[in-house]
Amino acid sequence: MWRFDKGILTQFDFFSIILIIPLVLTSNWLIGEAVPALAQKQIAYVGVASLTFIAVFFLPIRRMAWLIPFIYWGNIALLLAVEFFGHARLGAQRWIELPFVHTTIQPSEFVKPALILMLAYLINKTPPPLHGYKIKDFLRLSFFILLPFILIAKEPDLGTALVLLLIGYGVLFFVGIHWKIVATITLGAILFIPIAYHFILHDYQKTRITDFLSEKPSYHVQQSIIAIGSGGWTGKAKDEATQTQMKFLPIATSDFIFAFVVERTGFLGALALISLYAILILHLLSLSIFNKDYYIKIVSVSISFMIFIYMGVNIAMTIGYAPVVGVPLPMFSYGGSSFLNFMVLFAIMQNLITFRYKDMYDNRGTKSFV
Repeated sequence: MWRFDKGILTQFDFFSIILIIPLVLTSNWLIGEAVPALAQKQIAYVGVASLTFIAVFFLPIRRMAWLIPFIYWGNIALLLAVEFFGHARLGAQRWIELPFVHTTIQPSEFVKPALILMLAYLINKTPPPLHGYKIKDFLRLSFFILLPFILIAKEPDLGTALVLLLIGYGVLFFVGIHWKIVATITLGAILFIPIAYHFILHDYQKTRITDFLSEKPSYHVQQSIIAIGSGGWTGKAKDEATQTQMKFLPIATSDFIFAFVVERTGFLGALALISLYAILILHLLSLSIFNKDYYIKIVSVSISFMIFIYMGVNIAMTIGYAPVVGVPLPMFSYGGSSFLNFMVLFAIMQNLITFRYKDMYDNRGTKSFV
């Protein structure tokens, strides 16, 4: 008879969960103020994500490691299906319509955990040598990063594609690559950026960059800056938060929710929110730096990079320091896909940490905790 040993939970990383809870509660409070109907949906999303977290947490992930390449290539197949059978909206072909249920899925969202797991699987099989990966291993790993990047960028969904690219190569830089490769990539990026702008970017993407570089910010950013500036030190009462209540602030529950936070809670509220993210990012980095297990190392550092990129781009966008792109504030903006993705990744990380010694001892046949 299967029996769960509660002693296993002594390895569980409760600190990261403690940091996530205030993000979720504050988000739902603000969304409920702006659009009460969306708050009910967000509660449902959180419920589904929580159940998914529990389900993934109890999977024997290390014993199922042989499935990771199949998961990765299955997601690549979905991205290819978007190319041939995808459902288009607003000029972008990013969705697949599911038969019989009359709903759509966005495969690019599922690629993030699949790529992170694939990198962990490959790096665990072939750890970097003392001075970092040489060109052969670097190109082999780059293939698995660039393939989904190209397919997603072609949809077009440049924001998601760039996040994948930054996470993938961030992981490689973190575990170690030879300095000559780093220098070559840096030089290549400098030379490639102007070429990409003129010959690869779509017109609407160029317009976003032009708007960002112009002296006068776009309407959305102007309203966001007004909301942030009006918050003062401690914020405004609900009825006085006119930028949100009178619908001047666009997309206040998702893309520009940071401006809504500052309008309601002021500089101190913004500082508290950024501090929560900073502590969570540093905590995840510490788990990665002080851990020799490559599965834990890669997954935890990938989550920290993802949170940093999403948070940095979203906040910079709302204050006019980055082009306007559809990047949510992690685990805070309204929406189910992004939140579910993070919960799946956290569940994988928690599983790898919590059951690490159990799996190791079970594999050796010397001791079992279950």
